Order: sequence, then C-alpha cells, then structure tokens
Amino acid sequence: MRIEYSRRHTTPVHIGGVTIGDGRPVAVQSMTNTPTMDVEASAAQCLRIAGAGADIVRLTAQTPAHARRLGDIRRAVRDAGCDIPLVADIHFNPAAAFAAAEEVEKVRINPGNFADPGRTFVKLEYTDEEYADELLRIRRKVTPLLDLCRSRGVALRIGVNHGSLSDRIMSRYGDTPAGMVESAMEFLRICRDEDFTDVVISIKASNVVVMTSTVRLLAEAMEREGMAYPLHLGVTEAGDGEDARIKSAVGIGSLLADGIGDTIRVSLTEAPEAEIPVARMLLDHIATRCAAGAAEGEYTRREPGRDIPAVIGLDEVPAAYTPLRAEHPDIIGRVRRAAADIPGRIALTAVYPADMSAEQVQIAASVDLGSLLLDGLIDAIGIEAPALDPAASQRLALGILQATRRRITRTEYIACPGCGRTLYDLQDVLARVRAATSHLPGLKIGVMGCIVNGPGEMADADYGYVGAGPGRVSLYKGKECVVKNIPSDEALPRLIELIKEGGDWRDADS
Repeated sequence: MRIEYSRRHTTPVHIGGVTIGDGRPVAVQSMTNTPTMDVEASAAQCLRIAGAGADIVRLTAQTPAHARRLGDIRRAVRDAGCDIPLVADIHFNPAAAFAAAEEVEKVRINPGNFADPGRTFVKLEYTDEEYADELLRIRRKVTPLLDLCRSRGVALRIGVNHGSLSDRIMSRYGDTPAGMVESAMEFLRICRDEDFTDVVISIKASNVVVMTSTVRLLAEAMEREGMAYPLHLGVTEAGDGEDARIKSAVGIGSLLADGIGDTIRVSLTEAPEAEIPVARMLLDHIATRCAAGAAEGEYTRREPGRDIPAVIGLDEVPAAYTPLRAEHPDIIGRVRRAAADIPGRIALTAVYPADMSAEQVQIAASVDLGSLLLDGLIDAIGIEAPALDPAASQRLALGILQATRRRITRTEYIACPGCGRTLYDLQDVLARVRAATSHLPGLKIGVMGCIVNGPGEMADADYGYVGAGPGRVSLYKGKECVVKNIPSDEALPRLIELIKEGGDWRDADS
C-alpha cells in the first residue's frame, strides 16, 4: 500500500522511476550489507530488499573500482526484471562519486568527508577570509560532480551524519545541531547557485533528540533561504531488536507526524529486508492518524521537564499529574489540543485496540508517546493494549522514555546496520556484546562496522568496538582509541576489561 498524507511542500526529485517530494508517497529505502565487489550476492540482496517492498536501495562504493562494479550489479538486477533505483554511498573518495554517477540513478556524498579530510577531532583556527576560501575550495570540488549528474539525469543526496562532521565545521560551530545544519547548507547553497535541483538532503544522528531537533532546524534554515529540497529521515546506528525499532519510530515518526519527511530508512543491525516491514508499519500508522482526521494544527512545544518521568499504571496516577487517557488513532492530536489548557504535568495513558498486533503497538506507541515527550507535552506515560501483557507494556514504555532521553533504565547500544565496508558479522558481535553487558544500565556502547562513522558516533558512547580490518578490531573509550587493531576473538574480553578499568562495570547480580 502506498501512503499519502499531508506534509510540507518540497520540490520533486526523480530517482530512476521513483519520484520523491512534491506530496508523493513517502519512499522507503534500505542498504545492502554485502561486499560491493561480489556482484552476485549484492544483486541477490537488492532483489530481496525490493521484494520486501523497498522503493530504493543503496550500496557502498569505497573506490572507483567499487563504483564501476555497481554498473554490473544494476545490470544483473535489471536482467532479473527489477527496476528499483540504485544509490551509491560515497565516503572519503570523490573519484568514486564521479565513477558512480556513470553507473547508478543517485549518488550520496557526505559533506563531512567529500571535500574535507576525515574527522580527527583537531581544533582548527580560521580567519573569516580563510574560511571563505575554504568554501570556495569546496565549491570547486562539488560543481563538477553536479555538472556530471545533471548531464546524466542522476540525483544527488547530501547526507550529513553527526558522527562524521569535519574538523572544519567542528572548529567553527562545535559539535552541535547548528554545525550539522551548516554542514548541509554549505552544500545546498552550491546546488542552488548551480541550479541543480535533483537533490535530497539527510541529517542523521544516533541520538533521537539530536536527530529530531536538527532536522527541524534544517527545515527552518531551508525555508529561510527559499529552499524546498526533499528530506530523507533516519536514526543512524539504531541497533537491533525492540530498542532499535523504538528509536527509529520515535525519531522518524515524530517528524512525519509534523509533516516533515519525503523518504525514510529504518536502520537495523539485522538483514536489510527486515527494515522494510517496520518502515511500512510506521507509515501505515501515520496514514491512519491522518485518515481519522487527527491533524491538530498549530501548537506550542514545551521544554521537557527535568525530573524523571514515571511509567504509570491504569489505576493510580500521582497527585502532581493531571490524568489523561487517549485512544488510537487520535492520541497525538488530542493531547496537543488538551495541553494548551492543562498548565501542569500530564500523565497520559495511551490505549490501543485488540486488532493491533504487539509490533504494531510497539511502533504506534513509539510515534505517539515519543513525539509528545520530545515536545515536552507529557510527563508520565502508560500503555494499554490487549496485545501486550503488563511486563511488555512496561518494557515498551521504558524503551520510549530511554529513546527520548527522559529516563535511562538499560544499557544503550549504538550499532550500525552494516554495509559492504563491514568486515565482520555485526549481528553476531552485537548479540555477544549485548549478552555480556546488558546489565549495565546507563552505559552507552558503540558497535561499528568501520571507521566511516565509528569514532564520531561513538563520541556519544562511553565505549566502542570498531572494525579495523579483516579479523581485526579497535576499542575506544569515548573518542579515544585505546586498544588498536587486535584480533577479533580477543576483542570482547578486552572490551569488558576496558569497562572494568574505567570503573563502569558491576556484576550482573549486584
């Protein structure tokens, strides 16, 4: 089913036979995790992703040779009767972007490493004139790619990741949402000046609060400068299982609920085709709300309370809270309308019907309650659903509170979904790391396939496990690599030792 709902106007962008923006149905994307040089495996995975219901599929291209292999993959996919557009994912290597533009329908570049060196967390000093010269340098590198893409009808995605902001941006703006937005706007201004309109923009983070606030800032910045490029939404490095689904639904769903977003990816450290049903379920929920007339118009966000919110039961609400009960699908709309007349704290019980499955409730509650928590409109939550027993309802509510940074009750894993750069089994490693460390609530652990976003995204993590090469792993404490290039079979015991050395370990039964 194709989903349509009311959202902000954006200019249409054509990616092969798919058009995004301009009120078109929200497109669903995923990314292969096979080696790009393996044409047979990559083409087969593209077909599985398309068969699961994706509209667009992305593949990594580390070098021009990898980029040229995308042409072979594209031909194999077309020979199988599938016309899904392919996107090349480029980091660090502009030459690969030029090669990829000859082979696929869309090229993604990262402003943090397309024209600037990779991030090293070095503080750089610029005068205003020197910084202006840097922008001219970037323009000279980007403009020829725009010319090539224009000549071939290839779209461009400008993809900013919190974990890979350049040292130049970090030195000028800090590790802030404003810096992320400016990183995007620098490249968008070049596209505007060159009258290149087939542009999609994404701005992602593993922290849901950072991701949602930054996308809103970007939408406002584009509007101020007369831009209306389509937005790609996603929570990067979300991990796997229930926690990843909650984080993705809170982040993506909160923005979709406000009419922001034209294409989405739910990033899971699982088989890529597992992402598609979650994305479709998320879009179904947004469409159901809109079909029920749940639009609430303008409303005022509040600053989220600083005290820890409670997870409430159905029979008792603390005296300091005003109890409110709302039923699917009008939960967001009803609470936003009611909040204007309720000056104090609100304890919301969200009620879902018997015909919703446990996974549907998981996605719907994450969107509904997560968006309200991010907006500061509610202070305590409860979930009532026949598909969930009390323990499952409590676990889901705590997961939503953790995703919105309102209450931390479990270990948080920042884990990438994997791609053709990944040189070990991410799913297996994440499962083993989780089994060894899930009893450490409040600790943030990154499990990353490679260095593209690893050290940067793990700036939000306490400890990190990053692929360094075939069978090799490096371990981080915060931003610092403290154990380099060790055999992978030694990595988990050494990670545990590192956590103990940092004073953050406690026994599971303590």
